[in-house]
Amino acid sequence: MTRPAWKSLLAPPKPLLLPCAHDALSARLIEGAGFNAYSIGGFPLIGARHALPDIGLVGLGEMSAGVRDIVAASCLPVMVDGDDGYGDVKNVTRTIQRYEEIGASAIFIEDQKSPKRCGHMAGKDVIDAATMVTKIKAAVAARNNPDTFLVARTDARAIFGLDEALGRAERYLRAGADGIFIEAPQSEAELERIGRAFKGVPQLANMLEGGRTPFLKPAELYRLGFSMIAYPTTLIFRIVQTVERALSGIKAGTLNLEGEGVSFERFKDITRFSEWQAVEDRSVVQENCPRVPKASGEKP
Repeated sequence: MTRPAWKSLLAPPKPLLLPCAHDALSARLIEGAGFNAYSIGGFPLIGARHALPDIGLVGLGEMSAGVRDIVAASCLPVMVDGDDGYGDVKNVTRTIQRYEEIGASAIFIEDQKSPKRCGHMAGKDVIDAATMVTKIKAAVAARNNPDTFLVARTDARAIFGLDEALGRAERYLRAGADGIFIEAPQSEAELERIGRAFKGVPQLANMLEGGRTPFLKPAELYRLGFSMIAYPTTLIFRIVQTVERALSGIKAGTLNLEGEGVSFERFKDITRFSEWQAVEDRSVVQENCPRVPKASGEKP
């Protein structure tokens, strides 16, 4: 499957919107809704697949298994959360190569100190910038596909302030990163300062409901300098609420079947039932030829 190069998605003068898929079905729905790309983040994937918080409990093997299933369900280009690379430069190399093999078009790695956690949670820490630079250089060298887009994320804003985060971003770009992701700025003024500092550089804004960053509209973020806008929790939060409501209705005996949920036929369409039915139909042997008569005296 050939997907468009990530840089080509950033060429039009408009923001690249990245809803975050947490499973194969959500990736299929994102594609069906007409988006040009999507992302896979640790927070929703770990929550949906393992019912665990994003605090470093899941390694590359478990994460890549989930990513593999999601990527297989959609033809869209995808940005994958590479966490902290799961270790030193050897692990970073393996992470990049593994996600390339699966089909990632873009990958970001962060400078958090293990055990990492969601960027909008308290209690995180970062490694020194020099160590992160070696990781970025290892990621650049690990690419087998020159079109794989590498984004360097820094979580330094929460620990050392915005000046440190901006300085790190500059170093990470010099190390070979294609784009920058400064996680969890805390005001619109900070977003404006980040966008201005790296004008012309592809930058990612992370719109997490209830997080530390102001939730702005795509056009406003693009005006500030952000060409990629991720929505890591938008789908998973709403799905959880819908499931809770349905379970409450079942328990109370008041389940509303009118206007709630997709139809049976619609779900068959989403999961491409007709395509698989066609495969099954083609395999059926049609007995069009007459049966050969049995020889005289032969037992039936």
